[in-house]
Amino acid sequence: MTERFDTPTDIRRYNRRAWDRAVERRSEWTVPADAATIAAARRGDWRIILTPVKPVPRSWFSPLASCRVLCLASGGGQQGPVLAAAGATVTVLDNSPQQLAQDRYVADREHLALTTVEGDMADLAAFADDSFDLIVHPCSNLFVADVRPVWREAYRVLRPGGALLAGFCNPASFIFDAALADEGVLQVRHKLPYSDLNSLTPEERQRYLDDEQPLEFGHTLEDQIGGQLDAGFVLTGFYEDGWPGVKLAEYMPIFIATRAVKP
Repeated sequence: MTERFDTPTDIRRYNRRAWDRAVERRSEWTVPADAATIAAARRGDWRIILTPVKPVPRSWFSPLASCRVLCLASGGGQQGPVLAAAGATVTVLDNSPQQLAQDRYVADREHLALTTVEGDMADLAAFADDSFDLIVHPCSNLFVADVRPVWREAYRVLRPGGALLAGFCNPASFIFDAALADEGVLQVRHKLPYSDLNSLTPEERQRYLDDEQPLEFGHTLEDQIGGQLDAGFVLTGFYEDGWPGVKLAEYMPIFIATRAVKP
C-alpha cells in the first residue's frame, strides 16, 4: 500500500514511526546521556549541543536553578536530562514515544525530576502562555513542512524575557543531489524550499520510505530566521557549525544556531 501524505498529520505520523525506528537502530541522536555526563552536570560541569559539534555558549543561558525549560522536539535522553541535572525544571516534548522513553530512562536511572510530553512541535496547545523561561530546540524542524508555526508557538509559551535557543540546517545543504553528495560529488539539483515529498522522484521517495527514513524539509532562511523575527523575537546570538565527514561541510558551515529573546 502506498503511503499518503495529504496533511501535516500524515507527515507527523510517518516521522513518529521513523524516529521510533531510529531509536531501535541506535542513531547517534537517540543515544541517552551516560551516568558520568549526568554526574558532571550535577557538579556544574555541563554542555549541550543544538547542532552536531559546537556546544552552546554558556553565556546564552541564564542560571538554571528553578528555570522552567522546554526541550522542544528534543527527545533522545540528551539535552533534557543534562539540564535537569544542572538544576532546571525540564519538560521534554517530542513526536516519538521511543525518543521520550530515552529521556525517562535517564531520569529513572539518575533519579531526575523530568516531564515528557508526546506532541507536535508546531502545536503547543498543551501549554499555557508564558509557561517557560527557556526553550531548547535542537536541529529538528527539518522534520516539519512549515516551520513558522513552530516559532509562533515557541513565542507564545515563553515568558517575556525568555530565550529560545534553536539549531537548524543551512538551507544550502538541500540544493545538492544527496545520492551524489554521499559519493563526494556536489551537484546542484534542487530548488528551495526543499521537500522529500516534492523534490524527489517517486522512486527516490519510495526508497526513503522503504528504509524508514524520516521525511525532511529544507526551509529557507527567510522562514528560519525571518520567521523568528516575524513571530516577535529579537535575535541576540548566532553561530554556525559543521559536521565531520559530510562533503559540503568541507567548504562551508551547514548548520546554524540562534538565540532569540521574547521582549
